[in-house]
Amino acid sequence: MKKQHLLILIAAFCTWTHSVSYAQKPTTDVPIEQGQYEPTWQSLAQWECPEWFKDAKFGIWAHWGPQCQAEAGDWYARHMYFESERQGKYHREHYGNPSVYGLKELCRDWKAENWNPEELVALYKSVGARYFFTLGQHHDNFDLWDSPYQEWNSVNIGPHRDIVGEWANACKRNGLPLGISMHGSHTWTWLEISQKYDGNLTKADGKGQWWEGYDPQELYAQRHEPSRGWEQPGTTHSQWDWKDGASLPSEAFKRKFQNRVLQCINAYQPDMIYFDDTVLPFYGCDDQIGLNILAHYYNHSAARHGGQQQVVPMGKILNEEQKDVLLWDVERGIPDKIQEKYWQTCTCIGSWHYDRDRYNRDRYKSAQQVVDMLVDVISKNGNLLLSIPIRADGTIDEKERAILADIKEWMDQNSVSIYGTRPWKTFGEGPLADSATPLNKQGFNEKNNYSAEDVRFVQRDGTLYATIMRWPSATTFTIKSLGRQSPYYEKKVRRVTLLGYGNLRFRNTDAGLEVTLPSQPCNKIAPVLAVTF
Repeated sequence: MKKQHLLILIAAFCTWTHSVSYAQKPTTDVPIEQGQYEPTWQSLAQWECPEWFKDAKFGIWAHWGPQCQAEAGDWYARHMYFESERQGKYHREHYGNPSVYGLKELCRDWKAENWNPEELVALYKSVGARYFFTLGQHHDNFDLWDSPYQEWNSVNIGPHRDIVGEWANACKRNGLPLGISMHGSHTWTWLEISQKYDGNLTKADGKGQWWEGYDPQELYAQRHEPSRGWEQPGTTHSQWDWKDGASLPSEAFKRKFQNRVLQCINAYQPDMIYFDDTVLPFYGCDDQIGLNILAHYYNHSAARHGGQQQVVPMGKILNEEQKDVLLWDVERGIPDKIQEKYWQTCTCIGSWHYDRDRYNRDRYKSAQQVVDMLVDVISKNGNLLLSIPIRADGTIDEKERAILADIKEWMDQNSVSIYGTRPWKTFGEGPLADSATPLNKQGFNEKNNYSAEDVRFVQRDGTLYATIMRWPSATTFTIKSLGRQSPYYEKKVRRVTLLGYGNLRFRNTDAGLEVTLPSQPCNKIAPVLAVTF
């Protein structure tokens, strides 16, 4: 009986502490920091991509949150509610009906019990990453920091740890710039299917439940008329820019999102912010929210850096004018030519959220594929942000570690051809350079079949770096862009060095620069030639 009474007292205390913390929730908006940037397109066009980001070239992303609890792939918190979807079937087999075990329970049971951010950030830096990104919140609307404007966060529920804060501290100790990605603006439509299950629960329904004192609508945001076609899995894609019948978000929902992002900026000082949106959050139904966030972000940075902002926000599907305001991010894709304005591609070696099936079937990108993308991207004036999926418990698997080890081996030998470089007169030559591979709206064209005939160029400090995308079978290789008859020819080549090996014999000819490679490769991925004139 005494033990039972103790448990009752503990439960009562937890409920009381919940109510106390909610009573202390902010009742006012986070003020937008004032300065030289105003929340207008014209004023924000003063932004310039800082040189530190252009020099960094390669970042690693921890796209990790409560949806990884199931280890069943991306968009789990949405697809678990669709009975016909693979993840919906998985959910019912492993957890039961989502009316009883829904998103809120997934958040509760995610514990991150073996997570060591210091070890992972140090590992990523050793591999060659020069910046790091953490998920701030996904479309699941669960904030991964001590968020006063969102009670459903990782400090209150689940791991009971400040995920963003601990990543941030690890970045500081390892000297890596910190990025935070924000995806929560689309929760409004993305979770509409949950209305058929637990998505319309309110705070009053929690009496006697584990979540008593919490309001599910702070997480689900579903007390609204759903969008046209809301019961079909694929309709969210057509609603991504708030068109084609999407239910428009309320003023309270938009204001809450703005407050969460501004508070996160103030608390953690991120060097980069990624918005998983067409242009900016709520673009197409309310431009002002995104512009408010950018004005605050730029003024906040300028105030801390002697009047010069040093931050990089990122959005998708930008036109040329919008690329003056923030950085263009391309999802899983690469443009087919050098871009005038700096940009980034984001990709993953597997699914964005950890997928046990990908692991079991050996369906990760190889180190060769990652290096291919990195070399191609920087030749076209961009950076590569690579996601390494993290398991529910906060660890990465042994196959991912092997891929990272292979990337590190190549980078240790050839990173001089990566960091601090800029595009040359042409990005490359070979079959893929000669055939256009245009982007499909926001990306998704990364499956390029590079060959030993494909070469990519970058330059730095008077040296041209030419990466042959595969080791040629013959020891003699000709770089046509450096031939005396090439439109890119300017000066006679003075020296050719194979990184990780030494000087090579070469000949300047009308047809190209003919080099003699060693009979055995000096790395497992691709040779890099350093050419001086």
